Amino acid sequence: MKNVQRRMFVLLLLGLLVSLPRALYAAGEGGAEIHLPTMTSGLLGGLAIFLFGMEQMSEAMRIVAGLRMRDVLSRLTSNRWAGLLTGSVVTAVVQSSSVTTVMVVGFITAGLMTFSQALGIILGANIGTTLTVQIIAFKVTQYALLLVAIGFILLFTGKGKRKWYGQWLMGLGLLFVGMDLMGSSMAPLRDYPPFIRLMAATGNPLFGILAAATFTALVQASSATIGLAIVFASQGLVPLETGIAFVLGANVGTCITAGLAAIGKPREAVRASAAHILFNIVGALIVLPFLQPFTELIRTLSPLATSGVSVAVAQAAVVPRQIANAHTLFNVTISMLFLPFVPWIERIIDILVPDKAYVDDPKMIKPRYLDESLLGTASLALGLARREVSRIGDILEQMMAKVPAAVFQGDLEAVAEIRAMDDQVDALYTAVTQYLAKIGQKNLSDDVANAVLGAMSALTELEAIGDIMENNLAHLAQVNAGGTIQITPESMVELNGLHRQVTRSLTSALTAFLTESRDAAEEVMNMKDAINHTEMRIRAWKARRLQETLTPAKIASYTMQVDTLENLKRIYYHAKRVAKLVVREEGAADWVQADNGTPVAAD
Repeated sequence: MKNVQRRMFVLLLLGLLVSLPRALYAAGEGGAEIHLPTMTSGLLGGLAIFLFGMEQMSEAMRIVAGLRMRDVLSRLTSNRWAGLLTGSVVTAVVQSSSVTTVMVVGFITAGLMTFSQALGIILGANIGTTLTVQIIAFKVTQYALLLVAIGFILLFTGKGKRKWYGQWLMGLGLLFVGMDLMGSSMAPLRDYPPFIRLMAATGNPLFGILAAATFTALVQASSATIGLAIVFASQGLVPLETGIAFVLGANVGTCITAGLAAIGKPREAVRASAAHILFNIVGALIVLPFLQPFTELIRTLSPLATSGVSVAVAQAAVVPRQIANAHTLFNVTISMLFLPFVPWIERIIDILVPDKAYVDDPKMIKPRYLDESLLGTASLALGLARREVSRIGDILEQMMAKVPAAVFQGDLEAVAEIRAMDDQVDALYTAVTQYLAKIGQKNLSDDVANAVLGAMSALTELEAIGDIMENNLAHLAQVNAGGTIQITPESMVELNGLHRQVTRSLTSALTAFLTESRDAAEEVMNMKDAINHTEMRIRAWKARRLQETLTPAKIASYTMQVDTLENLKRIYYHAKRVAKLVVREEGAADWVQADNGTPVAAD
């Protein structure tokens, strides 16, 4: 309900701001003195709505993309052309090269990709961001409020992806409304001598680059800076040369976000940020000496259409499109220029950002992959959480490997190691659960929401497996401290056989969950009869042996072995629940509440 109220407030504010353009335009007619406070409020209000619209569009597309975005990145190869295409597509979806670069930094931190793979994505990100600018350059402001209205209806009446497409459409409408407000607010400046003199003084491209870079660093959106240049151009306030300088400056300014994202990250993540900065700054320096020929090329590609209109009117109509085309041509050309030299660029950055020696405390364990900066892209953040679940699985498998020595031989050193490793499981469980809870607070598509529930359920089951080994099996090991309880060789063979079966079920369940493999999941499900048969056979055999000679030593041995069977079987059933998360039918309401309120898959 709070989201609805917030959006309603934004729409109410929008209605108030829409009334400003006429007043502002009237204030500037006939050479009348402009009203600076009113104009400033219109400019800032329009900019706020523009940025809000971009955020709504970006959020909607991230939600619609859902797990498919994660799949695209997971299939990334070392081929630099594949990386270029991937970066272009992902940035076109999230509509921000800064967001894509932040994702890359997070993925390198998580070990999901190498620095070499990241270089192609970073170059592709600069291409993908041109789509937003091309959309902005279209003159559809007269339909802006209609887009807002249609999007609003879809958002609050639609379901599933239709709802998020409505949010995207409403965001697009708000983007154009914001542009219209800014353009109308600036219209009086066309005949305002002080402003005309100021713009004449900004003919130096270095000044335009610096101003655009500073503004982009503040709003952290290069598209907003170029959008503002397009708005000014549509009012005839800036020439194409200044608009191109804004394009170069926006590309430089967008490096700030990537630089901040790399603070405190591993060296490869810092290298990715350095590559982003290098590409954009060097690209701007390459074009700067050829700014005049580049400008003439853009004019040739998008010539003026002066038939029936004045030159000023024709320029106001075509310069916005020329700026958008300059942005596209610049980013595509620079990316293609750098791509063949990626191996050499990688070596240069390796030299500029050398490895740093780290000393890890083996007694301390903390999350390695969880990156707060990726929470805004839930599907990718979920991928990082799965990486931590994989670490938990690795620790559990190590614990299972020590169970025979601890329980069957009474090795107290192995018991201590099992308990120390369970502390690690508990620490990671807490961190990942909190991270998943933060993901769950975002607007999620149905598939991502179900995946988050599945990850929380898997965590609950895995943590329960660790507790069984730490509390139950470790207690049995202490009872058998030093091997005081006699276990016959025949019994040892049977117990080790069941232990191997349960260990295999845990390994297959982890594989099924982490890779979404139905084959691995069905293998775990199909082990139920074999494990039950083994357990019942051992029980029956031990019961017969106990009846032959009823002594305290045999009773203690029987009790310990039966308890071991029961706990191994419990571990299997928790593993089976993890596998069930993969084989369950989509949309099935098979979630139940665990004792601690965490959703788990029903048996």
